[in-house]
Amino acid sequence: MANQHHASNPPWSWALPVFGAGLLVVKLVGVVQPDAVAFLALAAVGLFGTVFAAVHHAELLAVKLGEPFGSILLAVAVTVIEVALIVSIMLSDVEGGDVVARDTVFAALMIVLNGIVGLCLVLGGRRHFEQTFQLKGASSALAVLGTLAVLTLILPNYTFLPGPSYSNIQLIVIGAASFCLWTAFIFVQTVKHRDYFLDLPMADDPSADALEIEFEKPTNAVAMVSLALLLVSLIAVVLLAKLLSPALEQAVAAAGLPYAFVGVVIAAVVLLPEGIAAAKAALRNQLQNAINLALGSAIACIGLTIPAVAVVSLLLGHYLALGISTANMTLLALTLFVGTLTLGTGRTTVLQGHIHLVIFVVFLLMSAAP
Repeated sequence: MANQHHASNPPWSWALPVFGAGLLVVKLVGVVQPDAVAFLALAAVGLFGTVFAAVHHAELLAVKLGEPFGSILLAVAVTVIEVALIVSIMLSDVEGGDVVARDTVFAALMIVLNGIVGLCLVLGGRRHFEQTFQLKGASSALAVLGTLAVLTLILPNYTFLPGPSYSNIQLIVIGAASFCLWTAFIFVQTVKHRDYFLDLPMADDPSADALEIEFEKPTNAVAMVSLALLLVSLIAVVLLAKLLSPALEQAVAAAGLPYAFVGVVIAAVVLLPEGIAAAKAALRNQLQNAINLALGSAIACIGLTIPAVAVVSLLLGHYLALGISTANMTLLALTLFVGTLTLGTGRTTVLQGHIHLVIFVVFLLMSAAP
């Protein structure tokens, strides 16, 4: 029998956002120097913890809303955090600010499609041998994701402009198209073909009993508190990200890593809680939920992030580089090809998971030592 857990807000879920907001107040009133090492270390802890708190509250609200609305809410919350980190670096006017959006979006795709998906398939496959999911939903999501990836990360390399970028009118159209495609996907996922994204009926699996967890829906009061804390968490993350962005760039440079690794760090911090949630779902033999989380966050990463940074760049007159390198185009093409094979049967094993993890390791290698 599955364990029963009441959805609630543990003390850390409100203490961490309060801690992050408190650091911002301390900085605002000038009690400490904002560039002091100790303060920056506390701010990093506050940012990391507040990200986890934000995702917790999004997950709790997701339980209240049910699937696939829960996965959508979590993906949107994570994307808001990602956009905040990207824009904070773009506005800092440091060298490399024009490529941070491209590097972060590409890193997020590689982390989601290879790191998170690979980990889910390996963990789930080791415990349940073979897992199933809705083929129609996965293929629809992958079609949207492939289109968005090519339009935003590959096509800019082949315009007549100097550099891997779009003209203003091209950027407006591509940004609007990306947002419209994300909106259309959400409509299909939640209204038109919602059944494509729901768990298939599972045969009895005794191995899942120890990890199967059924959450009771939170009360309206608990959900309202989570909504308020989610808003506080997102605001704190935005402001802490702006505070820490110069220190992050300096740390990457001091480590001798290329500037593109800043995008890897941003994407990893933002996606870590979501990756943990997806891995837990795979262990519970809920691969459909894990796939919804992974592909949904990747689609939101492009469909929402690119329009947002496009608006910022157009309003402020910032140059925005989008096209990725030849090596990264190769990795992206390989990822989409393997992803099509992985998600093309409705069944997965550990083999597909290991293939994705190998691609992920190569991506990390090429990011650190291009």
